[in-house]
Amino acid sequence: MSEPWQPAYNITPQLARRLMEIESAQTIVTHTPFLPAVEAELRQRVRIRATHYSTRIEGNRLTLEQAEQVIQEKHIAIRGYERDISEVRNYWEALLRIEDWAAQGKPLTDDLIRRLHALVEYGTRTKPTPYRDGQNVIRDSLSGGIVYLPPEAVDVPGLMAGLVKWVQRAENEKIPTPLIAGLVHYQFVTIHPYYDGNGRTARLLATLILHRGGYGLNGFFSLEEYHARDLENYYGALSVHPHHNYYEGRAQADLTSWLTYFVGLLADVFRTAKDEALRLMDTPPAHEPEFLRRLDHRARIALGLFAKQETITATQVAQILGLSERMVRNLMREWVEQGWLLVADDSRRKRAYKLSEIYRQ
Repeated sequence: MSEPWQPAYNITPQLARRLMEIESAQTIVTHTPFLPAVEAELRQRVRIRATHYSTRIEGNRLTLEQAEQVIQEKHIAIRGYERDISEVRNYWEALLRIEDWAAQGKPLTDDLIRRLHALVEYGTRTKPTPYRDGQNVIRDSLSGGIVYLPPEAVDVPGLMAGLVKWVQRAENEKIPTPLIAGLVHYQFVTIHPYYDGNGRTARLLATLILHRGGYGLNGFFSLEEYHARDLENYYGALSVHPHHNYYEGRAQADLTSWLTYFVGLLADVFRTAKDEALRLMDTPPAHEPEFLRRLDHRARIALGLFAKQETITATQVAQILGLSERMVRNLMREWVEQGWLLVADDSRRKRAYKLSEIYRQ
């Protein structure tokens, strides 16, 4: 039976200060009132940037504008970029899914991790991917020299089980969520349980843990962009031990330097989100009417789609909520019954919905 992982690190005065900055920013952003349309627009913009930059770290060639187009237009094709398009779409779906898992309070399990990797690598409707069955050497793309030699395949299942157990224990012991997210990110890429997709999955896991722990900032932050803008620092921070072999020091390395990088970066990201929230508060929204306050979180997100269009479809709502179209069709029937949504086009294949008069106003 696998023992929980035991990471080595110290809470330095610098780390403690940055954790306090994160806490302060999180409180301000979480309690800043946004109109539904503004909230949906901010969240959508951040998701697109997170998707673009996380895939770009791994060599995706699409520009930010192309990535946005690929996400918003289901049938677009760019000749010679088929793999890049698939990567962006898969990451987008995975990002929506982790937000949904966090909202449901799903615990981190071995099965969830393997399901997440399946989404990243192969898209929806795929089974959880098994861990690698052989060695995976990371080499320098120019010299061909070994950069990192992960643990042997036979050790991967036990190491992953130990990571999951540690997360459960850390959450029970009330270890600060940003520390848990940073340590999971580190340990996942260190174990390197797959032949490909480790970096993207690690970044999504960190985001999932932040959301689950109440540090999702309503989806208004993208760590991926900050990693991508300073890759040398990102990769350098992950190299906590001079030896490239997992068994020659990496397994027992002191992770304080990595946490200093990760938590420091997170504090910068949260401060930026806080500044944006305060800027938006300079023009406070009109008092929100009672009929708007009655809408739940999912309904408010769907309502934000009307900021740019007269009608919406179940496909669009499913994409922004990260749910199946079948589930969304049931939701939209409920919304019609509640009176804020009306059927605009009763076509069976492409049924469209519009806002009722009071909500349009």
